[in-house]
Amino acid sequence: MRNFATAMLAGVAMSMALSTAAIAKDKVIGVSWSNFQEERWKTDEAAMKAAIEAAGDKYISADAQSNPGKQLTDVESLIGQGANALIILAQDASAIGPAVEKAVAEGIPVVGYDRLIENKDAFYLTFDNVEVGRMQARGVFAVKPEGNYVFIKGNGADPNANFLFQGQMEVLKGAVDAGKIKNVGEAYTDGWLPANAQRNMEQFLTANNNKVDAVVASNDGTAGGAIAALAAQGLAGSVPVSGQDGDHAALALGTQTVSVWKDARALGKAAAEIASALAGGTAMDKIPNATKFKTPGGLEMNTVLLAPVPITKDNLNVVIDAGWVSKDVVCQGVKAGSVAACN
Repeated sequence: MRNFATAMLAGVAMSMALSTAAIAKDKVIGVSWSNFQEERWKTDEAAMKAAIEAAGDKYISADAQSNPGKQLTDVESLIGQGANALIILAQDASAIGPAVEKAVAEGIPVVGYDRLIENKDAFYLTFDNVEVGRMQARGVFAVKPEGNYVFIKGNGADPNANFLFQGQMEVLKGAVDAGKIKNVGEAYTDGWLPANAQRNMEQFLTANNNKVDAVVASNDGTAGGAIAALAAQGLAGSVPVSGQDGDHAALALGTQTVSVWKDARALGKAAAEIASALAGGTAMDKIPNATKFKTPGGLEMNTVLLAPVPITKDNLNVVIDAGWVSKDVVCQGVKAGSVAACN
């Protein structure tokens, strides 16, 4: 709760500071989305667009539909439409490089949104993804402190997949080294797609004769794919599964143990304000709450990291009270008396 309050206060402070920093209006903010496959990106977009338009700026966007090549042409198109700043949710962190370099060369500031784009001239805005990984592992470990673990990782082309796994292993390493936890399956999930996660999980179940005791999945989409595979074997609900994003289905409290909530509304709003400020001439290191981040490739980037919050049945009230999801939706089908927030 303290981390949640800190993140919210930081967001308020940022909003107040940036509203005075970005004086010029009528800027064009171009947003390149990797895809709208997952529920959360629609939430990000709504908050982002609202903040951009409230500042008197114009929102333009493109959906790469999970295609790295299309995203390159999307960014070029946004530049051609007069974007004064770009917010990019990269489908492939390496493939997007040339488009970012072109934008920077033309004096157009770039905000790498939620996923790292290794370019020292880009700004990096995300949640603390290593901590997200720690929270996922803690949530599963609290329920199943030993046994056969499967790791359903994110997209291998997304640096976040490795940040998450890093955090997960920081928590679990001691138990792994002690032989209490055995890694019986580990795979990246191409494109973060639930169908790919399901196929990976099916293979791990087959290889281990269904003897899987816990699943550390890296987001709610991959968790959903893993749970579908578990359900086919009659194991859904008995095997703890982690995720992140606070998708409404993941919060229904039947088959997923923990979803690390990253308030996409706060992230989207912050991105809009940062992009507007950068387009207005604010230096990256003058963005409120900006710190230095050292990338896996050794670059030093300016970044703002927001704080995530793990959600389980014990603190479900946090997302309800924050207006993320209504009580009626998240408590539908929950057994009476089993979850305090649903009473």
